[in-house]
Amino acid sequence: MSYVEVPGAKVPIRMWADPASVEDVAMQQLRNVSTLPWIKGLAVMPDVHYGKGATVGSVIAMHGAVCPAAVGVDIGCGMSAVRTSLTANDLPGDLSRLRSKVEEAIPVGRGMHDSPVDPGRLHGFAVGGWDDFWGRFDGVADSVKFRQERATKQMGTLGSGNHFVEICTDTTGAIWLMLHSGSRNIGKELADFHIGVAQKLPHNQGLIDRDLAVFISDTPQMAAYRNDLFWAQEYAKYNRSIMMSLLKDVIRKEFRKAKPTFEPEISAHHNYVAEERYEGMDLLVTRKGAIRAGSGEYGIIPGSMGTGSYIVKGLGNEKAFNSASHGAGRRMSRNAAKRRFSTKDLEEQTRGVECRKDSGVVDEIPGAYKPIEQVIDQQRDLVEVVAKLKQVVCVKG
Repeated sequence: MSYVEVPGAKVPIRMWADPASVEDVAMQQLRNVSTLPWIKGLAVMPDVHYGKGATVGSVIAMHGAVCPAAVGVDIGCGMSAVRTSLTANDLPGDLSRLRSKVEEAIPVGRGMHDSPVDPGRLHGFAVGGWDDFWGRFDGVADSVKFRQERATKQMGTLGSGNHFVEICTDTTGAIWLMLHSGSRNIGKELADFHIGVAQKLPHNQGLIDRDLAVFISDTPQMAAYRNDLFWAQEYAKYNRSIMMSLLKDVIRKEFRKAKPTFEPEISAHHNYVAEERYEGMDLLVTRKGAIRAGSGEYGIIPGSMGTGSYIVKGLGNEKAFNSASHGAGRRMSRNAAKRRFSTKDLEEQTRGVECRKDSGVVDEIPGAYKPIEQVIDQQRDLVEVVAKLKQVVCVKG
């Protein structure tokens, strides 16, 4: 489908979704965002749903300002995927050992490594810039500096919620490695701190929604936020790269005879800010639950833990600010999913996938998400499909 434009908004809101299917509260959020004087346009993805501050699945283009709540608290959250030389024929009949080995290598939930991962010991990991990255930690907000030890031990860990590590097959039988995570607790603390700062600034008093508080260019508050934001986005990218290296090591050991090789990594943030230029104007583009899909750029659009995912290539649609959806998108809240579904439902909906099937992940059941095929179909003018993946192992946070 092409987009539809939302009527009654102060700036263009282009929606790659059926407005009738979007929650009223999410539509109101979009209209609220459109009232900000710095807004130049919004693009709404097919996986749109209500979120704190700004709508998940929204792309917000602003001139001279940025809204930290529109980035979200998991700064730099995103996806990574790698195609391997292995095929489905290389997989053992029982995948439980493989899942256990992944869980041993990559801490999940609130877990962390006993000591910081040394990237110099990781096979093929590019360590350029590592020391400079950590050297810049001294420049982040004072309120989080005491968290450095924790941040170093959480580097290379999955986290909780909808974060996951998966081993997948594509339609040709090739094995892919895929994971979803962000900037862990350090990113959340930086986000919470700056959202609090923004809400107290004089120009943000009287906003229609206090969560839409912004930083304005050429102010010390904006400079401080940009510094911490871009550092946290880099943390998230390193975090995924280290996890992928740890995952590759598991695959090398478990499939030693097959001598697996790995293609270049595809990596894409979907909670972040980028400096981009449209119609001759420099804008700060915030993608909250959306990926960049510039012409020829690879991206990852995951479904739920039992349905599968897509590797895509961007078509460079500037009406969408070169963006696409970040996943299937929830169609019900976590609490609603827990009320509606049981562990028996989870077992049925994840049949054939080696994964947790206990009450702790019922809120991640496929039935709580929109159908991924529908989401892909609604953005045919934003991306083209390169590969369709189906998970055979899923490690949830």
